[in-house]
Amino acid sequence: MVTRTPDSEALLTPAEVATMFRVDPKTVTRWAKAGKLSAIRTLGGHRRYRESEVRELLGGIPRQRESMD
Repeated sequence: MVTRTPDSEALLTPAEVATMFRVDPKTVTRWAKAGKLSAIRTLGGHRRYRESEVRELLGGIPRQRESMD
């Protein structure tokens, strides 16, 4: 579920970010606490992450090479 802020910025849940990076959602939370990723808090206290920032961070990680036949 992608949420949008008033300025139409897409927000991702920790689980969605974790899927993109292939890590556990708790790892995403640790990254936010360490300042590697900024989190937005919802009124209910849940963390959300800006899609643009996540994709920028994801772009800095080398992709896994496809296995060669």
